[in-house]
Amino acid sequence: MLRHEFQPGRLVAGLFLGATGVVFAGDAGGLWDTPWFAVVPLVVGGLFLAGLTAALTRGIRRRGGAEGGQR
Repeated sequence: MLRHEFQPGRLVAGLFLGATGVVFAGDAGGLWDTPWFAVVPLVVGGLFLAGLTAALTRGIRRRGGAEGGQR
């Protein structure tokens, strides 16, 4: 039994923010050189895609397309 409802938007946001952390960790470790402004497209793009995913998921669940959508 699931303890909470799966939220794909949060998954997408977490993946992009995690990727941003990996990019800057690689820069801090000396593996590559990352400009400071590289965070902007990663974070903004990730949050945009997360919002789009969340809106799409909400629309699907409101129509009753997913099991357990309305309680």
